[in-house]
Amino acid sequence: MRTNDDHARATPPMMQARQEPPPPPRPPQGPGGRGPVPQKPPRQVVTWLTVLLLFGLLYMIVTSSASRGKELGSWQEFMVLAREGHLEPGSVTMQAERVTAEVKADTKGFGDLPRMVSVPIAPTAHAKYMSDLDAADIPYRVNMATGAFSQVLLTILPTLIILGVLWILLSRSMRGAGGGPGGMLGGFGRSRHRVSTKETVQTTFADVAGIDEAKEEVTEIVEFLKNPKRFQKLGGRIPRGVLLEGPPGCGKTLLAKAIAGEADVPFFSISGSDFVEMFVGVGASRVRDLFKQAKDNSPCIIFLDEIDAVGRRRGGGFSSGGHDEREQTLNAILVEMDGFEASDQVIVIAATNRVDVLDPALTRPGRFDRAVAVQLPDVAGRRQILGVHARKVKMGADVDLDKLARSTPMFSGADLAAIINEAAILATMANKDAIEMTDLDEARDKIRWGRAKKSRKIEQQERIATAYHEAGHAVLQMLLPDADPLHKVTIIPRGQAMGVTFSLPEKDRYGYARRYLQATMRVLCGGRLAEQRKTGDVSSGAAMDIKMVTAYARAMVLEWGMSDKLGFVRYAGDDSRESILPDKDYSDDTARMIDEEVRRMADEAYAEANRMVESNWDKITAVAEALLRLETLQREDVDRLMRGEMVERPTVAQVLATKLAAPAPQAEPPAELGGGVVPSPA
Repeated sequence: MRTNDDHARATPPMMQARQEPPPPPRPPQGPGGRGPVPQKPPRQVVTWLTVLLLFGLLYMIVTSSASRGKELGSWQEFMVLAREGHLEPGSVTMQAERVTAEVKADTKGFGDLPRMVSVPIAPTAHAKYMSDLDAADIPYRVNMATGAFSQVLLTILPTLIILGVLWILLSRSMRGAGGGPGGMLGGFGRSRHRVSTKETVQTTFADVAGIDEAKEEVTEIVEFLKNPKRFQKLGGRIPRGVLLEGPPGCGKTLLAKAIAGEADVPFFSISGSDFVEMFVGVGASRVRDLFKQAKDNSPCIIFLDEIDAVGRRRGGGFSSGGHDEREQTLNAILVEMDGFEASDQVIVIAATNRVDVLDPALTRPGRFDRAVAVQLPDVAGRRQILGVHARKVKMGADVDLDKLARSTPMFSGADLAAIINEAAILATMANKDAIEMTDLDEARDKIRWGRAKKSRKIEQQERIATAYHEAGHAVLQMLLPDADPLHKVTIIPRGQAMGVTFSLPEKDRYGYARRYLQATMRVLCGGRLAEQRKTGDVSSGAAMDIKMVTAYARAMVLEWGMSDKLGFVRYAGDDSRESILPDKDYSDDTARMIDEEVRRMADEAYAEANRMVESNWDKITAVAEALLRLETLQREDVDRLMRGEMVERPTVAQVLATKLAAPAPQAEPPAELGGGVVPSPA
């Protein structure tokens, strides 16, 4: 694959797109039809009364402040208002520390109610103020008894009450965060799980395909919950935990949903990240609350998704040595799982794709008694998964799901579901009555490589370099028997790639032979060599090819013991360690030998590929010229071109011109054009 930047040809081999009777009626029960009905917590009367008291105090403070009205800056300013006759008769009141009065309605600047003014006075100079009022013939009344007491009541006491209310609320919330029953903020310590039952979940084991062994193991769990006495006759006990491990998208969560759909018991599901909060102790509180509710509703199942969020190995990584909320949550999980009794009938199912980082105390037997591997499906599993998803859409007569399963090695169940969905979208946009094989091929390529950019304008010189680059890959892949068979080659840009050479493995690979790796490295080198011979220059289009050759060579030396010079020794570090510094357990001399061996393997592949390009240049030229004309070639086309035959079919431009000239748009592209050649009418 040739890229326009630092992306390139095919992915590594593992990623290539060539890659008993019903129970009698029972009294009211809890979720799932088992266990007592959970009692609703009592209404928080005290909390609401406290809140109402708080608002009442705030209102008292506001209204008391408003009743004093506008505060004047000096006694002289107050006397000016009094002498000019702006004060209501009989409204002047002298208190212990201030004098208040009501201003007349027509006074400028006092149009809004309340029209009250006040001025602070010195408590020891009441005689002076009284004499001033008498001199101005202003009637007044004296109210000394309530001044100091009301001031304390209206300022200090409300403040103390507000602080007390806030203290009560915070105390109740923290008790709630620690597992307490209530408080205005007391919901933090409660588990955020979701309860599912057979009636609310539509997924069953019939919807799970491609992981038969994993399905059988969890089927035993469901059978045990339905009929535990059958297993206890021989002395067996219920497993305490089942750990589902495997790559993302392989069906771990789907399998858990199927358990909920099959088991007639409550199913508590929660994610690992839901245990962690900003408050200390919340995670452990939620764990205790979750297991308490599960025991109250037993028999039941607890599903912990992404348990690695809280179950990582303790004492490693970047821990500061202080209080670690995640470790406290993990400790709570360990204690709760160890506290199960045989009569509890609570099974914990956890899912993760990072089993290597989990704490050993969590994965030991007695807590998680079973570790179920949910791996990528093989060709038979992919065919079953495609069949499950194909039932939901309308397929055409030419669809071959067996061929599609063979052409999708190392695809996960989520990838396969996306292929069916994308194909349905493509067929809908093309106004087709059913999904055709071309739609499935295009959807597969789109999922793996990105959308085809058929409208991108590319300079002719760039097209020529790309065509010869991809022709070099394709011809060497056809010539090397140990490499994966060629599927098709195209120079239509897709994603970041300017061109792509697709392979179609004959089988799933679970290990890599040396001859296969050497052949793949030569195929990767063929693109740069063919491009260089044609253009007389090199470009960055082979960046991904170089990266993959280097990765293969280093893996052969460091991990797989394929170097005769370094022997049957593993030099690669343990990637499960949580450390800033890289893991290196060999000397500097050994590091130099490793670099030399990697360079030697890459140079050998480059030299052998160069020899093959030189001796088969006429075949590369024929394939490249056909790519420039047709843009996409199938394996059969490349085979005919390498035998010296011609590929006769309309070019892309001719097909587009025919479509534009036709009176009515064609609903289906010509069958002989193959997948990925005709642009979608959309």
